[in-house]
Amino acid sequence: MIRQNDRLLVAKALIFVSAMAWAVCASGGGARAQSGFYVAGNQELAGRPGTLIREEPMRSPAGAAAFRILYRSTGLQNEPIAVSGIVIVPFAPAPAAARPIVAWAHPTTGVVPRCAPSLAFFVFQQIQGLREMIERGYVVVATDYPGLGTAGPHPYLVGVSEARAVLDGVRAAREMPNVGGGHRFAVWGHSQGGQAALYTGILAKSYAPELDLIGVAAAAPATELATLMTADLNSSGGRNLTAMTLWSWARVFGAPLERVVEPGAISVVNHLAEECIESIYDLVLRQRVARSLEQSFLTVQNPVAVEPWRSLAASNTPGALPSGIPIFLAQGTGDNLVLPAVTKDYMSELCRAGSSVRMVSLPDVNHGFIARDSAAAAVDWMADRFAGKSAPNDCDTANK
Repeated sequence: MIRQNDRLLVAKALIFVSAMAWAVCASGGGARAQSGFYVAGNQELAGRPGTLIREEPMRSPAGAAAFRILYRSTGLQNEPIAVSGIVIVPFAPAPAAARPIVAWAHPTTGVVPRCAPSLAFFVFQQIQGLREMIERGYVVVATDYPGLGTAGPHPYLVGVSEARAVLDGVRAAREMPNVGGGHRFAVWGHSQGGQAALYTGILAKSYAPELDLIGVAAAAPATELATLMTADLNSSGGRNLTAMTLWSWARVFGAPLERVVEPGAISVVNHLAEECIESIYDLVLRQRVARSLEQSFLTVQNPVAVEPWRSLAASNTPGALPSGIPIFLAQGTGDNLVLPAVTKDYMSELCRAGSSVRMVSLPDVNHGFIARDSAAAAVDWMADRFAGKSAPNDCDTANK
């Protein structure tokens, strides 16, 4: 039986999705079926990380041209891999000093190849602050991360994998004709993408020393993974996140799923792993699929208390960044997925390490809207970093 609340949610979601799909189709856009564009042979993989394999034009946002790209990167075993993404280039002429680049690191969209943002109907709407960045003349590069678009599984919430994809995406964007991209870039991400942004800051100097990272901006970043995977198990969103993480890590690292998941719940976890998150409709459907996990899900109270899950959570929890990289954090006080106290604790860690941290706290904003609602502030903050202004620091205020 479908509950009355579900009927209302589904009806509202269908109206929203139908309207958005009509608008996209009317403008000549639409979802692209996964194709051979995303497949790279061994010969195509040969080459330096961050070099282009191929590109193709795609429907564009106002004021810019957009390209779907496939580029070379490095896998978790240091093997050559292909990663897909999007590069957005303003129509305005590039300045003599080269265009600044912003790397957008997306939040959770799924864990299987067809869930790549570059395949999504609403990809430009999902890049928070895109209009403002185009107006400022920034090149925007949005990686899909490994295993989204390209062959899976996607290493979900695996910081090193995400950061390498972000950095190689910046390299690939700089290589494109007429982009006019320079070596200076900022990274801006939400949720999973916030984790990716922080790991980009951690790895940038060692992995891509030719690039100049001028700042890291993260909205409700996934930091303390052990807390994230256990504190939210009483919510549908928390169970969804934990299910996707366990599914991904079981395939990427060989961690035994049956050690922590009830036998009867494994089929539900597999079902959730096959579904993408692009619209309200997707969230409603995932909530219904995950409902059975309220009764039967985990064999243990705390999955990250069990090896190898404990070590995997610890190794993918970001620590402090090099102190010379300014950081912008945004957090909604109404966030029930990434808890405000967790982000505050992470800010304290950054402050102790000597970082300059700008903290934006938005009252009553939940997890889904924190990147949207903080995007203007994040873009202004990045613009000041590109302009060479001194980074604001809220650490002294936070520690009083």
